[in-house]
Parts: sequence; C-alpha cells; structure tokens
Amino acid sequence: MNSDSGEKATRREPLGPGRSERQQLWYEVIFEHDTPAGRTFDLVLLIVIVVSVIAVMLESVTSLQSRWGTYFYFVEWAITALFTFEFLARLSCVNRPWRYVFSFFGMVDLISLLPSFLSLFVRGTQALATIRTLRLLRVFRILKLARHVREAQGLLRALSRTWPKITVFISVIVCTIIILGTVMYLVEADAKSGFDNIPVSVYWAIVTMTTVGYGDIAPVTPLGKTIAALVMLLGYAIIIVPTGLFSAEMITQRAGLPPRPCRVCGHQTFEVGAKYCTLCGAELNPS
Repeated sequence: MNSDSGEKATRREPLGPGRSERQQLWYEVIFEHDTPAGRTFDLVLLIVIVVSVIAVMLESVTSLQSRWGTYFYFVEWAITALFTFEFLARLSCVNRPWRYVFSFFGMVDLISLLPSFLSLFVRGTQALATIRTLRLLRVFRILKLARHVREAQGLLRALSRTWPKITVFISVIVCTIIILGTVMYLVEADAKSGFDNIPVSVYWAIVTMTTVGYGDIAPVTPLGKTIAALVMLLGYAIIIVPTGLFSAEMITQRAGLPPRPCRVCGHQTFEVGAKYCTLCGAELNPS
C-alpha cells in the first residue's frame, strides 16, 4: 500500500462545485509541500508533534506529574484540539474526504487523536498518544528524502517475499520450544529449580533460545544444564536463518534480477535458479 496514496489522490485536483477560494487556499497550505506556506505549516506541525510526544513521556514521570501535571494536561488538550482542527481542515479541502481518511496518513492522523478522547473514559490511555510519532513520517516528503522512502518500500517488498519462508521457520521454532520446555519440566520437576509447570518451562525455553537470559529460572541438574547449553547454542544458530533469508532477498533486488511470473497463478518468483513457483508449485519457464 502506498503510504501517501490518499494525499496523492487529492493533489492538484480542481475543486468541485461549491468549493470556495478559501478552501483552495487551505488546500495549498496543508497539502502543497512545495509552497513556502505549506512548508512552514508542515515544519510547525512536526514541532508540535515532537512537543506533544515529549509532554506525554514526561507526564509518566511521577515526580514531574505531581508538580507539573496541570500544565501537562493543558498542553495535551491544547495540542489535541489543534490536531482535531487540522484533521477537519484536511477533510474540508479535499474532493474525496473518505479516501483521505482511509489512506495511510489519514488513518495515522485519526488514530493519533483517539488516546486523548479515550482517556475521558479509560484512565491512563492518554499515554498511547506517543502513537503521534508516526506522523513524523511526513518529514521524508517535506525534506525531499524520496530516496529513503524508496529504500523503505524495498525493505517492505523483501519482507513480503521472504515472509512465507520465515513463517515456516517460526512454526518449526515454536514446536521446538514447546518440546524443549516439556523436556525441561520433566528433567527439573523434582529439583525445585522453578520449572513448576510446562508453561513456565516454555517461557524459560523462549528466554534462553532468544539469548535474552533473564536468569529468573535456571536448571540445577547436570542433565538440565546440558540441555540448557544445547538450547543456548541453538539460539545463536536460529538467529542467522531469518537474517540470511532477508539479506538474500535484498541482494537479489539490488542485483536487478527480473521476476519470473508463474503461468498458472501469476506469482512473481525472484529466486535465482528456481524451477518451480514458490506459491503454487507449478513449473516455471526457463529464464
């Protein structure tokens, strides 16, 4: 999905019947990043977003909240009111408001407003206002960093093409973790070492295999320590697999190798030397 498709759909479109010159002016200020007014508007908006996120973060500090809580509350609602007005202004000056609402930036704008209003009913949810950091993604377009946007799209394409393999790999790892957790439960059951049940043992297996190693649970029997050592070594090995798959896909993209469409399902296969479609298994035409 193109992140700015909603905004592109409204760029440079003539105003519809009944649209005023004031709406056209708002459109140029809000959506046109090349004009001095539009650039100033976007830069001010980015500053306000940063201030809002910092205020939310500082409010979570008890000592600061007890002393400056009223000011944080005022700043939060003032910025929320500003963002609400900005969102309504965006809707009022485009030809297809609903198309903008369901675009990437439209959804980000809408979701960033919800925590403040939700806090009126559920206490503490205003902390979710840090979601507004997503609005900073506009800086890529404002500062003409199009190359970085293309790089991000390349990463997403690589992820989507390697996801089936990674999913299979993760499924195998999950099964392995459950089996290892069960084995450790049986081995350490009588040692009073914290492996009191299978879920706790599975938790230990996850922590150990991911090389996090909290140390809250540890085996004490010789066999348990041996299994733990094997799990640790296995953890280092499994980290390499998804990284290698992703890296290979990125290298393939950078090499500029053309895709090979499947004549049965139409899926694009990028793997070098592949003889069969990675989606349906049909035989591919020779490259």
